[in-house]
Amino acid sequence: MDWRAWHEKYDSRDSRMARRLRTVQDQIRFVLDHTRSGPFRAISLCAGQGRDLLEVLACHPKRGDVRARLVELDEQNTAVAAEFARANMLDQVEIVTGDASLTDQYRSMAPADLVLICGLFGNISDDDIKRTIDACPQLCATGGHVIWTRHRRTPDRVPSICERFEALGFDQRWLSGDDTELGVGVHRFAGAPRPLETGRSLFRFIGYDRLVS
Repeated sequence: MDWRAWHEKYDSRDSRMARRLRTVQDQIRFVLDHTRSGPFRAISLCAGQGRDLLEVLACHPKRGDVRARLVELDEQNTAVAAEFARANMLDQVEIVTGDASLTDQYRSMAPADLVLICGLFGNISDDDIKRTIDACPQLCATGGHVIWTRHRRTPDRVPSICERFEALGFDQRWLSGDDTELGVGVHRFAGAPRPLETGRSLFRFIGYDRLVS
């Protein structure tokens, strides 16, 4: 899969991908707008080109408060993200080319105020979705938010994803309607974060094309 070419779908303003991107960005903006001023940590798993977070930070008044780490394996995509961050002087954003499934990638950043899991749940197995959600109490600070995405094609996993988050002490703050094929969810963590278990792998990235084949 040429993931850099795949990202070009975001450039077609009326595409489903572009609409989902805008939805995620709206939710990121909401979280930043309703968080008190001061240090704010964000992490993104399988960040791609990081457009969801970076494009918001570029023009947000709290940009200077935000320290972020975006982890992505594809070096072409991290090159695009790094160039955007440099061009917009987002000096506190760290772009990591590496395996986002490894918990060690999030040391010194977890628990974070914002955890982005966008574009991942549709590309991994059901067991790995559960394993990744189960790690979120280690990744997310009390009062922090997880923003995640998952398509609603059959079988629709969105309800079970919501149930898993809620069983772990997350409150559903927002969920896109079931008439939208590309779902977006926002969960706020009401519990106490657990210590990060390093040396673990949370998922194996399979790819949506292989999952449905």
